[in-house]
Amino acid sequence: MKTYHVITVFPEMIHAITDTGVIGQAQKAEKIKIKTYNPRAVTTDVHKTIDDRPFGGGDGMLMLAEPLALTLSSIFQSGFQTGPVIYLSPQGAIFDDKKAQEIAKLDSVTLICGRYGGVDQRFLNQHVDEEISIGDYVLSGGEIGAAAIIDASARFVPGVLGHHESASNDSITSGLLEAPQFTRPREWQGASVPEVLLSGNHAHIEEWKLFMGVLKTLQKRPEALKISRFEIKKMKKFEQFVLELSEQEREVLDLSKADFERIQQGIKKW
Repeated sequence: MKTYHVITVFPEMIHAITDTGVIGQAQKAEKIKIKTYNPRAVTTDVHKTIDDRPFGGGDGMLMLAEPLALTLSSIFQSGFQTGPVIYLSPQGAIFDDKKAQEIAKLDSVTLICGRYGGVDQRFLNQHVDEEISIGDYVLSGGEIGAAAIIDASARFVPGVLGHHESASNDSITSGLLEAPQFTRPREWQGASVPEVLLSGNHAHIEEWKLFMGVLKTLQKRPEALKISRFEIKKMKKFEQFVLELSEQEREVLDLSKADFERIQQGIKKW
């Protein structure tokens, strides 16, 4: 079973997110295991000290190396493997879908959640294999980042999602944003579900979804489009689809005239 070890002074933050929804169900089904470790548990002083002032001055407090190292050792002592040790840090490489898939293939991984002003560099040098950031901004600690990594990577663990292709077909993973989706009622506040989705013609529906997904990607995230995902032989058919877009389809995509012209220019470059 894939195991996520999370070292954090606020384990309740991790469990608040991961004990519910898809990830919570995956734990109940024993597809993944999430274990949290509080470094305060290995301290011996009355105050359970895990931080101190930095040498040389500076803002905030630093997490001590010793409690973190002892906590890491306790994972081995419990009979588990730590796997790669990852420190959640704004200085790390930006987390993405590719990294999520890499982590999903590991039998175990350990996530270190920093707090306060950071962590003693000696611990990082001696025990951390990689630093990862979930974005170019600063959070109060690594718990939100750790939960994001668990959620994103666990989706690729076999059996976590209901269908084995669900994760690979998700937006970004597939190289295309999903086509607009609809449910009941067929008409709501004057807007109707596109007729093609009610046609029962599954081949036509799948092609419509593909083309609308390409349009949505070009409109919102053109840098994410993997052209190899889009069948080259259908290029001309896609061009024709764009030219014949109905008013309803443009409205569904909230496609402005400027968006439409930009997309047409992009198609010409293909």
